[in-house]
Amino acid sequence: MGKEISQAVIRRMPRYYRYLGDLLDEGVERVSSNELSEKMKVTASQIRQDLNNFGGFGQQGYGYNVQYLYDEIGKILGLEKQHNIIVIGAGNLGQALANYSKFRKLGFMIIGLFDVNPALTGTIQGGIPIMMLDELEDFAASHQVDIAAFTMPKHSADSIANRLIKLGIRAIWNFAHVDLDLMDQNVVVENVHLSDSLMQLSYNMRCKNEK
Repeated sequence: MGKEISQAVIRRMPRYYRYLGDLLDEGVERVSSNELSEKMKVTASQIRQDLNNFGGFGQQGYGYNVQYLYDEIGKILGLEKQHNIIVIGAGNLGQALANYSKFRKLGFMIIGLFDVNPALTGTIQGGIPIMMLDELEDFAASHQVDIAAFTMPKHSADSIANRLIKLGIRAIWNFAHVDLDLMDQNVVVENVHLSDSLMQLSYNMRCKNEK
């Protein structure tokens, strides 16, 4: 991919993928940018601009072939191959991630769960036994790990992140409520701050109530 794509466009791509998946489930074979616009609450012009960043995919007067566009966006998002994930922190959130079957359907396979609480050793979540954090190096040596999901307390996040970088893990899905200080800035980090989202919701509720 030659040119830099804005984060705003990238954030919309999973939505396109999800809506196109819904259309496939409904048996729809063809869709126009106007029809997608109604579903997504994004202008038809914006949709065309977004997709043109990756080649367009549509035909004038025909619109988009739903299956083809769905497959192509899947490739753009890297969903044509499996991504193996380990979860660091097997508390409530970590266990919820391990038990969420939708990830597997998208090719995101949780293959390891780690914690520091000995009482959790061997407990099964999502078909995966919980291991202790001191087993991490041996596990990484014998398994292909693409992504590490952080659901542990924030005070230990930096040290564990840099430990994982030394093991060759290049992507972190960060639920720990902290901005990571990494030894390698080429590692890809996606921050998911749940409380930030709730505060934004609270703000929007307040604005709505003040109108």
